[in-house]
Amino acid sequence: MRTAFRLFGVALGAALVTMAGLAWALVLLGPEVFALRWDRPWWLLLLGAAPLVAWLTTVAEDRRVPRLRVGSLAPALATPVGVRVRLRDFPGMLRAAALVLVALALAKPQSLTAAELDERSGIDIMLVLDLSGSMQAADLKPSRLDAAKSVIQEFLERRQDDRIGAVVFAGEAFLLSPLTLDKQRLAQQVGKMSLDKLTTDGTAIGEGLGTALARMRSSQAESRVVILLTDGANNAGQMSPEYATALAKKLGVKVYTVQIGNGDEAPLPVGVDAFGRPIVRMVHAPVNPEVLRTIAKETGGEFFVATQTEELRSSMHQILDKLPKTRFEAASSDVVERFPLVLIPAGLLVIVEALVRALLLRRFP
Repeated sequence: MRTAFRLFGVALGAALVTMAGLAWALVLLGPEVFALRWDRPWWLLLLGAAPLVAWLTTVAEDRRVPRLRVGSLAPALATPVGVRVRLRDFPGMLRAAALVLVALALAKPQSLTAAELDERSGIDIMLVLDLSGSMQAADLKPSRLDAAKSVIQEFLERRQDDRIGAVVFAGEAFLLSPLTLDKQRLAQQVGKMSLDKLTTDGTAIGEGLGTALARMRSSQAESRVVILLTDGANNAGQMSPEYATALAKKLGVKVYTVQIGNGDEAPLPVGVDAFGRPIVRMVHAPVNPEVLRTIAKETGGEFFVATQTEELRSSMHQILDKLPKTRFEAASSDVVERFPLVLIPAGLLVIVEALVRALLLRRFP
């Protein structure tokens, strides 16, 4: 019974210390605390270890110290109980409370600032990038894909007021990002794209274009544009380029097509030798400029051919500089990290526990 009361006191004390550690955060945040979001909520599972730590550092710790056999405990029980004995569980309470605060800090609580409406002028743009195997060709340095990613990232930096999304395709199409004003995040996503992201090889131009158009349906912008970058002819997918072109015309979306390479033989890595050096062969990658030219013409766009990185870069900027812009309101808010509000009290509790154990409640022997 005595042990049960002691454990109850430890739990109550740890809870009170935890609330004391959270007090200043609660005062600073006010009602905002109910709107916090957790960036890494799986760390909250660490809260389950707090009761175990409290038990190990209090009741269980008494059982691990050396013991001396004596004939009778009556004289010891008759002596008055000092303050240090009554506070022997205090360090364990501090450690358990510190663990709770550390778990909350590791879960990264965040709050969002009030959304601000920002009126901008821009274009809604979907980028459609080919990730088929022939994009490894090195006629554009260091490769067609790397050149395209570099040009797209530079393009994103220059189009600050446009909402831009991205679709990648090979034998199938995949939405990389919906229309967004967060160019930095989109640039990071584009930079991570590699040919192994899509398991089905091929060139599904119709699927890639159709996926981009599906994201344009809800756009109210005056200018809606798809930029299609590919180096091959359509040879996969369920949707034909002709059907996707008709859909673009119906939605009033202009499609600008950029053919990367001219269909000549290009150096293509096909493996590595016994020493790990790449094996490069000249491979002919067929293109179908007529399909790309038709898509652009039917939708009111333009067709470009890029055989060098600079041609690709200039094509991307020529496409948009003369387009009319539409005004729209964009809501933006900032993420504010709140984990320092609980991490600082956790650190202070650890320091206090160390000082109490070293100076006030030292155990002997």
